[in-house]
Amino acid sequence: MSVVTTHLTEGVLIVRTDNPPVNALGQAVRAGLEAAISGAASDKNIEAIVLICSGRTFFAGADITEFGKPAQSPDLNDVCAVIEALNKPVIAAIHGTALGGGLEIALSCNYRVAVPSAKLGFPEVKLGLLPGSGGTQRLPRLIGVPEALTMIGLGEPVDARKALEIVLLDRIVGEDSLESDAVAFAREVALNKSHPVTSQLTHRTQRDDIDSNTYDQFLKSNARKLRGLEAPQACVEAVRAAVELPFPEGLRKEREQFIRLMNGPQSKALRHVFFAERTASRIEGIPDDTPTIPIEKVGVLGAGTMGGGIAMNFLTAGIPVTLIEREKASLDRGVATIRKNYEATASKGRLTTEQVERAMNLLTPSLQFDDLADCDLVIEAVFENMDLKLEVFARLDATIKQGAILASNTSYLSIDEMAGATARPEYVIGLHFFSPANVMKLLEVVRGAKTSATVLKTCMGLARMIGKVAAISGVCYGFIGNRMLSQRSQQAQALILEGAKPWDVDRVLTRFGFPMGPFQMSDLAGLDIGWNAKTSKSSTVREVLCERGRLGQKTGSGYYDYDENRKGHPSEETEAIIAELVAKSGRNQRSIGDEEIFERLLYPMVNEGAKILQEGIAQRASDIDVVWINGFGWPAYTGGPMYWADSIGLANIVRSLEANSVEVAPLLRAKSEAAESFIQK
Repeated sequence: MSVVTTHLTEGVLIVRTDNPPVNALGQAVRAGLEAAISGAASDKNIEAIVLICSGRTFFAGADITEFGKPAQSPDLNDVCAVIEALNKPVIAAIHGTALGGGLEIALSCNYRVAVPSAKLGFPEVKLGLLPGSGGTQRLPRLIGVPEALTMIGLGEPVDARKALEIVLLDRIVGEDSLESDAVAFAREVALNKSHPVTSQLTHRTQRDDIDSNTYDQFLKSNARKLRGLEAPQACVEAVRAAVELPFPEGLRKEREQFIRLMNGPQSKALRHVFFAERTASRIEGIPDDTPTIPIEKVGVLGAGTMGGGIAMNFLTAGIPVTLIEREKASLDRGVATIRKNYEATASKGRLTTEQVERAMNLLTPSLQFDDLADCDLVIEAVFENMDLKLEVFARLDATIKQGAILASNTSYLSIDEMAGATARPEYVIGLHFFSPANVMKLLEVVRGAKTSATVLKTCMGLARMIGKVAAISGVCYGFIGNRMLSQRSQQAQALILEGAKPWDVDRVLTRFGFPMGPFQMSDLAGLDIGWNAKTSKSSTVREVLCERGRLGQKTGSGYYDYDENRKGHPSEETEAIIAELVAKSGRNQRSIGDEEIFERLLYPMVNEGAKILQEGIAQRASDIDVVWINGFGWPAYTGGPMYWADSIGLANIVRSLEANSVEVAPLLRAKSEAAESFIQK
């Protein structure tokens, strides 16, 4: 059966694509569209054409699996040209999403209508690319340079309301009457003598009307988001070509940039991340028909920063939450923080007042532990203390209905030990959210030794429902992310005692692409987390800093000194503290270069990743990349630690580890000697 079919109704040809699941613009779709449009050109019975899609969405983009493979005719540019050259009006009828190549198809049409829930955008920049079939040339001509730069250079979609406002859409139609409304619109515009051709529009791209600083200002105002990325600059240059060059020359410029980016290391790495995030959701070793548990009500134990953030994920997804605390003041503070966070989001236009109230109405705050009894899933977010968690799990087991899932938000502790405190270990799992839990994308789903396949599959599906990128981890201290982080932390502490400055260590990592280094991160989180004044012995730099009240940004000083704007500056007091500890130890400091800092911070992490793989803690190497990109700020354009390790050469990492007296993981050594990679390309 053809993926593209046609149907003529009262002079309007409906060209329908049905290519599940997202109507990707693969070769069969492109060929079907080209044939349908070409055939309509000479048919006198056809007065207008409506392009529409079956299923849940309009064309949601190109077929990414074709990237890097020999081109198959027709090219998407050819299809767009055929649509635009037609001497009859073509209307794109959009529902779901019109993304990437899907929006390029829509731009080549004369008109665009969409349902209110539709979203339109060019996400290619997130794959290290730019729109490669005329998107950078048509969009500025239709909506103007500033809006086009934002859509193309940042890759964020716009909703139908915004699209109508910037004239990307001609009309918003009924949610349940897209086809009939699009046909009516087609009949209406068919009466016009002429129709807008996007590539021929000039009123939005007159050079004299565009501030020459527009391009630089876009890059400057988004410098933090775009740091280290090559594609946004290429997007800017392509949009500039739409202003400065005729359309055919602009298309050639766009194609040159697209091919350069597609063959470059950043796009290859970002495409790896794209597939890795989707692969991470697959559970090895369980049948596809494994049943799941309906989650209709969630309980969260603990209304602090983590508990409140966890609750917000479910509230936003429309799932009722019962939030439990021991004291009313703590509960009231937690609820107030949740509302404050929602209202802050609403103030930025990302939520409506109605959506805020809808979420808050799903929240049931309580001081009664028994109010958790009928929940389908309960997540404890109490202090990271095993004795406390064992007590909590025993009580949950005695209180919560049978068949419900009991989860811990622990960052380090054993899920198996907690499961042992219950009579239902198969229903116990780890759900490790990252702070702030309502913002961070990563969820480590920790599978205990007795966690059932049903519980695991339920939680992985639930992660998608609440908008998380989930990766499965086995049970070990720190799981995947924090176990690897501990290696970096140990090296960072050793380096500052050997002669490197904290700000040197941080600078090396931020130059690589991390948003902050280990000492900046510690100051932001608070140095007193896990510190106890009664047991502090002035034995480490951190202990001495805490003893002196230098607890990080919140006190104006930590490893760094902070000004009134919380901007950190190198601290003479910190240097003096380090020097005193070094003198007491009898060691001598030395000058340490950036290359040594770099290798000692990152190579042991790769080594630990190899151990995690060998032990079966992670299902696959790409899952480790997913964890570090989404939970710890590893620069996505390098592909994650394991992909990056392959790219720089495993033999180089082994040599460096040996030179620094680090025991090399057997799996890392074996792959190095066999010239193998962690990631199968």
